[in-house]
Amino acid sequence: MVRVASRLAEVGAELGEGPTWHARHWEILWVDILRGEVHACDLEGTDRVLQTHPEPVGAVALTASGDVLAATPRGLCRADGEVVSALPRDADDLRMNDGKPDPAGRFVGGTMTTGAARAEAGTLWSLVAGAAARLVDRVTIPNGLAWSADGTRLYWIDTPTGRIDVFDYDVATGTVANRRPHIEIDPSLGAPDGMCIDVEGGLWVAMWGGGTVRRYVDGDCVDIVEVPTPYVTCPAFVGDRLDRLAITTAAIEFASRPDGAGDLYLADVGVDGCPPQLLGAWAG
Repeated sequence: MVRVASRLAEVGAELGEGPTWHARHWEILWVDILRGEVHACDLEGTDRVLQTHPEPVGAVALTASGDVLAATPRGLCRADGEVVSALPRDADDLRMNDGKPDPAGRFVGGTMTTGAARAEAGTLWSLVAGAAARLVDRVTIPNGLAWSADGTRLYWIDTPTGRIDVFDYDVATGTVANRRPHIEIDPSLGAPDGMCIDVEGGLWVAMWGGGTVRRYVDGDCVDIVEVPTPYVTCPAFVGDRLDRLAITTAAIEFASRPDGAGDLYLADVGVDGCPPQLLGAWAG
């Protein structure tokens, strides 16, 4: 089925990313990576800047108490800049990109180079207080993550590979094993970017350069959400039933921003999503 997303908020983000549903405040949280901004937008389209950081912010994650932590080059940070979980600095030009909590409350996210992505310069990390574990090395553009309902599989995208990979995931230890290709993406559709999962196990994948979010079930594309701007970055389920997709986009690839680029979109998709995981007690 083909659906069309409507514009929720005209925000003109340089590089919008990482939407997540903040059920306690009934808002969509999302980031403008390069501006270091964390935004909150309600379902009526009223958007506000919640936090501003002096460095890029790749994603946000919620604690059980409702605090919002930002994924920065230094690690997970509070709004005042306090580092809750430090990230090792392999190089001075690395920043966090997409990431989210796992089923046990760790933060899993990847690093990549600022500016043009340098091949295999990044890492997929697992962060808790006082510890940072390397899950995958030689990463280029770490993007969408999603866990199966039982937590035993991690689906993950390194965008230049043009595919979704799957790992065996040990929730008890936060380790991965047995990486293998799960879905190959036709390059004519765009490059796979952010991703989320629904209660039926369908993977919803943003297509950078393709102007769509596509749902894959058992390797087949079964639903399409068209977005009226090409650089689509990430979807997330939002709303009281988690049956709507919030979709972030980017304007960074344009010399001057055309209408719709970098705005926040919303689509009814007819299936419920899985609620976002929360960070564990270590995050406060």
